[in-house]
Amino acid sequence: MHLDSPTVSCIAIGSDHAGFELKQHLADLLRSQGHGVIDLGTDSAESVDYVHFCAAVGRTVRDGDADLGIVLGGSGQGEQLAANKVRGVRAALCNDLYTARMARAHNDANVLSIGARVVGVGLAEEILATFLAIPFEGGRHLRRVQQLMALEQEF
Repeated sequence: MHLDSPTVSCIAIGSDHAGFELKQHLADLLRSQGHGVIDLGTDSAESVDYVHFCAAVGRTVRDGDADLGIVLGGSGQGEQLAANKVRGVRAALCNDLYTARMARAHNDANVLSIGARVVGVGLAEEILATFLAIPFEGGRHLRRVQQLMALEQEF
């Protein structure tokens, strides 16, 4: 699967132990396609807490050091939640192609979360390719994304 996106040059990636192997695979695949990859850990399959790694991915995207982020864990749920605690992050749990497409097209998601115990490697590659290839549609969706961003200002 060719992960080609002319607007994405650098991707931050992080995982817990459950997502480690998939993280390594996707990072290598992205590099082979010419994308810059910032690997924020973890560095083994030894049990770790995911919050630090996923927040680091979110901060890297928020700060503009990466165009998009990827967080991986067993289900992807906690990883998505942790990344979304970073102001400016719109992390989407996408364990299928439809949610990957909608996350980008309608929600302008900037961090992709995948459950490594939910999807196989082949599907994960397709989800990532979809996430990278689909542009934000704007229009009525822009108004909604702006409303989401405004919610962050309340706190």
